[in-house]
Amino acid sequence: MSGKERWYKRFWPFIKEARAELKKVTWPSRSEVYSTTLVVIIAVIFFGFYLFFMDVAFSWAITKIKDFFG
Repeated sequence: MSGKERWYKRFWPFIKEARAELKKVTWPSRSEVYSTTLVVIIAVIFFGFYLFFMDVAFSWAITKIKDFFG
């Protein structure tokens, strides 16, 4: 195959290397996962409301401008 190994010859070494790398990972604790998840949920809710109200405000302003000039 001119220098290329077949995929099945590379598969098991890849799995072994992936497992070795996963053993080096520092996994977060349960409390870290809960706290970061809570922060993400609060941020999503905050920005969702913020963008909703900005959309309403800009829609209202554009409607008023169109009515004034239209």
